[in-house]
Amino acid sequence: MAYAVLQKGRFDDFIVALAAQRKVMAPVSKGYGHFEFEEVRSATEIALRYIPTILPPKKYFMPQRETILQYTSDSIEAVVDFDPMAIFGVHTCDLAGIQCLNMVFSERPKDYNYLVRKNNIIIIGLECGDYCDQYASCAMMNSEMPNGGYDLFVTEFDEYLLFHVSTQTGEDIVKSTGLFETADASHKSRLAEYRKKKKSIFKKELPIDSKDIALLFDKCFESKVWDELNDRCLACGNCNNVCPTCYCFDVIDEPALDLTSGVRYRRWDSCQLETFARVAGGANFRENRGARQRHRYYRKFSYPVKKFFRYFCTGCGRCSRACMANIRLKDVLMDLIKAHPLDNA
Repeated sequence: MAYAVLQKGRFDDFIVALAAQRKVMAPVSKGYGHFEFEEVRSATEIALRYIPTILPPKKYFMPQRETILQYTSDSIEAVVDFDPMAIFGVHTCDLAGIQCLNMVFSERPKDYNYLVRKNNIIIIGLECGDYCDQYASCAMMNSEMPNGGYDLFVTEFDEYLLFHVSTQTGEDIVKSTGLFETADASHKSRLAEYRKKKKSIFKKELPIDSKDIALLFDKCFESKVWDELNDRCLACGNCNNVCPTCYCFDVIDEPALDLTSGVRYRRWDSCQLETFARVAGGANFRENRGARQRHRYYRKFSYPVKKFFRYFCTGCGRCSRACMANIRLKDVLMDLIKAHPLDNA
């Protein structure tokens, strides 16, 4: 593994140099304990210590609204709209979310709009320490430690930033700026000590091994827990919109007033909305809110395990923070654990 050291006094020079090459997106404080990824031009704008942003960096890979086709009466043109950018400060839970999306959109038929955008985004991860909140479940989902999916990964220390160089693109950035020093054994030793301490901070949030969560969902499809959620859920769709791995979208054709031209665009959709599972003739496969909540949980803890061999919950806690009905993911899982104990528990 290659590591490089950036003294904190040169951090602003690094961001300025990077911003001269392409757009740089990074977490920015919006007040009241909220953070957003947005464009920055200097290091002074960046929050190095932050809880997960309101929306995940998914919004740059899969925009909320995206034109995919434009047409006239005699022509049709596919549209792939993107800006080369670098996303600085991606936490490990969001790195895991991007990895999930990469798997989904690389399946046949491949989503070229997503893949073109992905190939033009540089990802710079950022280590999170002891400043997450009660909604996160990183340890339960094994997402508290870096596990690839980045070009560079940053760990902050008092006087410097330690960068792990993971790709050729990352190495090119380090060399082109001329701001970095080569890491020595003392830097790597300090990182090892930091990670060891971190393991004592991020402890398992629920009395279940992560590998057993899928087994739990093999037993709870008819659980009364879903009936309880049916009475609480407001069907607002907030949980889907803030999730780093939800990828459902609707496709809309919008003709111009002259009826000779128009666009086709896609926008985020939510399985929590009443119209999501409605089909021709008015039938709805998930008419009540409890069924839709159940579907969302199974899309995180069961279905992707069978298809992709991994959970699609990354432990970021966004769904719990954003829920207006105060539905907390960890509480729901605990209720399921109590109602459906595993044989080996």
